[in-house]
Amino acid sequence: MTAVRRVLGALVAPLVAVVAAMAITSIVIMASGSSPGDFWEVILEPPADRTMVNIVNQTSMIFLSALAAAIGFRMNLFNIGVEGQYQVASYAAAVTVGAAFVPGLLNVVLGLVVAMVAGAAWAGIAGLLKVTRGVSEVISTIMLNAIAVTLVGYLLNTYGIRAGNSLRTTEIPESSQLAGFTPFLDRDGSIWTLSILAVVAGIGFSFLLNRTSFGFDLRATGASETAAVASGVKVNRMVIISMMMSGAIAGLIWMPAFFGAAHTYGSTFQFQLGFTGIAVALLGRNRPLGIVFGALLFAFLNEQSNRLTLLTDISQNVVQITQGVIVLAVVVAYEVVRRRQQAAEQNAVKRQLDAAKPSDDKAVTA
Repeated sequence: MTAVRRVLGALVAPLVAVVAAMAITSIVIMASGSSPGDFWEVILEPPADRTMVNIVNQTSMIFLSALAAAIGFRMNLFNIGVEGQYQVASYAAAVTVGAAFVPGLLNVVLGLVVAMVAGAAWAGIAGLLKVTRGVSEVISTIMLNAIAVTLVGYLLNTYGIRAGNSLRTTEIPESSQLAGFTPFLDRDGSIWTLSILAVVAGIGFSFLLNRTSFGFDLRATGASETAAVASGVKVNRMVIISMMMSGAIAGLIWMPAFFGAAHTYGSTFQFQLGFTGIAVALLGRNRPLGIVFGALLFAFLNEQSNRLTLLTDISQNVVQITQGVIVLAVVVAYEVVRRRQQAAEQNAVKRQLDAAKPSDDKAVTA
């Protein structure tokens, strides 16, 4: 019965969130003078083949972003700097792969390694500031986001190649471009080869968290830093390693798109994936399986919203309201469910203790 209640509790929160998001979004659309029916008809229409391919590709990148944030969250570290970390990493990888120091697939591997190292190093700055100077990682990562934008912009303006009205890095060699898998017609596009990074990272994170001593230390530190210190965990070391791991995963976020379609860093770079990942990590409760569904939902809403301006008079920015409400509603609903389950468990223990009292009294009398 307890297991059934837990499953129901886990399902109630997402359902409440979706219903609340639909209701609030409909109210906002009506207040703006448009038809909620038109909005939901476009959003909920079965996606076309091209849209389905885009959803899969976007899901892989959003999942990696959410996973990067989740590593920090599981240790009560709020890595708000995923956005800056993957920008720095993407630029560093683009420059390295474009230079073609090694041929073919080795160039791809080198690019991935450089991206992870650059992301880890950028996140490590915040971890180092926290353990040595007591600087909140929230403040430092937000500031590092701004520095990352400025730094990459400066490097691109100084060393970038002019392409029309924009600047870009050197295009990567054809031998390092990954064509991907085409599930439909060629015109519908391909699922990027490096989307598999999301699967590998998700399995690796789950194994690390649940099957290793490091994962146990990470979860223990997140649950109670005082108890972790008492049990011999070196918290400062865990902070730096966790931040660097988070940054390393963040470095991989744009790699599927880079090797699969963009081939340069410039106007094709997709911003805001870092902030989207933070929301999805909260939505998925920092667990890989939950993050999968959250990333898929956000990718679906983003891609379906592209047709709003063509088929209706509703701005596609309304979808951001829907996504925001879903996250807030899930967080609130999970907390309510958690408190109700905690109260129910306490009442059950109390009833068992009360039931045991008469027999204890009889035993003392005898």
